Amino acid sequence: MNQMAPGPPAICDPREERLQADRRLLGRLLGEVIREQIGAGALELIENIRRCAVDFRRSEAQGQDGKSMAQARSGLEAALNGLSIDDTLHVVRAFSYFLHLVNIAEDTCPPGSRNRSRPGESAAGHGDLSRALARAKNHGISGARLVEWFATAVVAPVLTAHPTEVQRQSILDCERKIARLLALPADHGDPSLRAQQELSLRREVLRLWLTAMLRLTRLTVADEIENGLTYFRITFLERLPRLYADLEAALTAEFHLARDALLAPFLRVGTWIGGDRDGNPNVNAGVLEQALTAQARLAFEHYLAEVRLLSNELSIAARLAPIPAALLEFAAASGDRSPHRSDEPYRQALTAIHARLVATAAHLAQLQAVKEPQITKPPYASAGEFAADLDLIARALSGQGAGLLANGRLKNLRRAVGLFGFHLASIDLRQSSGEHAATVGELLQKAEVTADYHALDEPARIELLARELAGSRPLRSPHLAYSGHAEAELAILAVVAQAHRKFGRDAIQHYIISHCESVSDLLEVAILLKEVGLLRPGPRPALDLDIVPLFETIADLAACADIIRQAFGLPLYRALVAARGDCQEIMLGYSDSNKDGGYLTSNWSLYKAATELAGVVCRRHGVRLRLFHGRGGSVGRGGGPSYEAILAQPPDSVGGMLRLTEQGEVIASKYADADRGRLNLETLAAATLEASLLPHTVPPDNLLRYCAMMEDLSQRSFAAYRKLIKETPGFLDYFRASTPLAEIADLNIGSRPASRKASGSIEDLRAIPWVFSWSQCRLILPGWYGFGSAAEQTVAAAASTVEELQDMARHWPIFRTLLANMDMVLAKSDLGIARRYAELVPDTALRERIWTLLRTEWERTRHWLLTITQAGDFLAGTPELARTIRHRLPYLDPLNHLQIELLRRYRCGDTDERTRRAIHLTINGVAAGLRNSG
Repeated sequence: MNQMAPGPPAICDPREERLQADRRLLGRLLGEVIREQIGAGALELIENIRRCAVDFRRSEAQGQDGKSMAQARSGLEAALNGLSIDDTLHVVRAFSYFLHLVNIAEDTCPPGSRNRSRPGESAAGHGDLSRALARAKNHGISGARLVEWFATAVVAPVLTAHPTEVQRQSILDCERKIARLLALPADHGDPSLRAQQELSLRREVLRLWLTAMLRLTRLTVADEIENGLTYFRITFLERLPRLYADLEAALTAEFHLARDALLAPFLRVGTWIGGDRDGNPNVNAGVLEQALTAQARLAFEHYLAEVRLLSNELSIAARLAPIPAALLEFAAASGDRSPHRSDEPYRQALTAIHARLVATAAHLAQLQAVKEPQITKPPYASAGEFAADLDLIARALSGQGAGLLANGRLKNLRRAVGLFGFHLASIDLRQSSGEHAATVGELLQKAEVTADYHALDEPARIELLARELAGSRPLRSPHLAYSGHAEAELAILAVVAQAHRKFGRDAIQHYIISHCESVSDLLEVAILLKEVGLLRPGPRPALDLDIVPLFETIADLAACADIIRQAFGLPLYRALVAARGDCQEIMLGYSDSNKDGGYLTSNWSLYKAATELAGVVCRRHGVRLRLFHGRGGSVGRGGGPSYEAILAQPPDSVGGMLRLTEQGEVIASKYADADRGRLNLETLAAATLEASLLPHTVPPDNLLRYCAMMEDLSQRSFAAYRKLIKETPGFLDYFRASTPLAEIADLNIGSRPASRKASGSIEDLRAIPWVFSWSQCRLILPGWYGFGSAAEQTVAAAASTVEELQDMARHWPIFRTLLANMDMVLAKSDLGIARRYAELVPDTALRERIWTLLRTEWERTRHWLLTITQAGDFLAGTPELARTIRHRLPYLDPLNHLQIELLRRYRCGDTDERTRRAIHLTINGVAAGLRNSG
């Protein structure tokens, strides 16, 4: 681990030089730790394998003859074959930890050009709010118009517990400490300080090596809740208020706005953790209560700490300056009689605020304050009351000419209360439409409304449900017994109603319907909300949650506009939308649409759905559309740079409102570091602003032509993809044998089962293990399959010319982004390694038949990608990312090789627990090396 894999000639780039130095330093420290912990012989073994891997990749990069490449490969295989299981574990841990350290080095390297190897990263300068404001000004948008836009905008990253994060929190904590040490200035000018910094780094690398990568038990939902709260502690509670302060300062400087203007809280963070029960039987009413309480505790802990620090800061003496009367009255009524604060009214006021906050935390979150209050006060009735007290202090400071003191901690605290309330983050509910139908059917049967709801056709269902929603009669009777399923579904909604009373309606705002396929799916949720008082009927009904349909498959995306159009045509449903501010949120699923239709068709179906929903349906009915994008980390699940993805949305489909999921390893990559987290939040806000307010540059005539070309490409790609996964005999057997699917399902990385049902079909397999498995074998099929056939056929049929495809790639953001993400996927794939995974398929004829299909399509896709982008090789336009991937290959190759051998042994009956553990460690290491793989 003492050297890095050789790359191209050195580049005169300060960031690259710093990055190389950091990689070498961390590699050397890891090597020293390995020598110290397991011996010089083990280190030499590991170093020999690394040198062999470097030699192989060098021979490949230099285009050496086949004999030389074969010799290099055989040298690597000889070094790896025959390792004992103990040596295998040492090698796997060493290479995996080095890839983790490389990730840290890249993430902490000073920004200059951002590294797009990280999920969600964008190119240099993109996503900067100051740049976005300047662009808006250059397009004639006034400061007043921007403030008005922020008043109605919604930008919300939503954390989910989807299991693609294979790292333990203990590992992530250790890596954060290494990152902080590495981020310190390298040139102290003092050798002793440099030595001390290196010693601290070595201490943390040692701790990392001695910390087990793998969990011994599967995560519970409680674990996932706590893991999610980590990012609020690290990033959101501190950095989100500061982002607002900086944005307000930038607006003031750029547009000369009033200095005391506060923007509306348009940028918030949401979560699914504790409320997403689609296919997860472990989420129930008790878990939701636990999530609400845990979140509230963290919010109160933050507020209490800030109020104590604020009291220390505001040591303003009444005898030195006139104090506004309102503050003096508040202080006099505080009940604080300490002689030490008799001349310090601000501290007296904060003593009362602290006491009320302590009482509120105990009442709402069962939190015992670290510092007991000096007086007794009643709890706050709402976060708004707490905010009003803080506002009074801010006004008083400004009133006595000390407004500068109100613009630091106090301003950030006021902003935090506005953003997080007493609930911290809004928890989304999600459940499958089939579960709703079962519950509603039982309620209707028990109430003797209809004996068999499920036998009704769609018009009859709509008529019945609309009639029930128009009246005030409940369906549920306290005198009847219901199934455990129905009781559980209603119990979780009862917790929502209780949460609204305790924390306010911001605590839970959205109810997402998975597998939404009809208008009745929407109305069934309305029925359930009505049963617990979250929907109150009448001429102008009241609705306390957004009813959010989720359209996931290709067929659902094609039908979604008609479903919403029909729903808006129902006076009762249109009244419910009006009750929610004439805004309809609709979620679009990237993962299942990709698994269902392939990469190109998924992206195009999502684009068409957004276009039709925004322009044809919602605008025509006077409804604002808020799209919720269900993106994952990998390109096959909608991943890729967020900035480009948002700007590639259809014209008028953003409209100042955007929610999107942040999943798995992407959460840690984006938000485990406070500075990086702030940067990613800023990127989302900037991209939403630009997509909403700046003109689109594609002329209408060109857009019509581009859409026709994309439709043709999509149909051909869909046919090729579906032919592979649905019509190719034995394909599912090939997939299961040639990837570590079963072994991934056995990893303790989440509380959710890998499949929705025990059928074993691709349809019931969750999209996450589907994508994750293809990533491990380095084929990464969900990110490209079908594109090559589509491009070849469309040109052969004269539906598009090569020149037209090249023109579309230059000028249309969606196609350009689609190709850029595919470019990254193909650069990370490796046919040589994927071929070795294919050897795990026991049926030789099946293996050769399907492998030939996969290899041919990969080569076809590579040819057409490079032809359309007019590039000589992958990532020609992003050389930094190309170098980053190239540096990783000598560390990924041995892990893949060992994973294949371990899988072969394990499947042949090697029941040694160490073999199973080694497989899981290789999965961890490969995921770390590829990064956006899940």
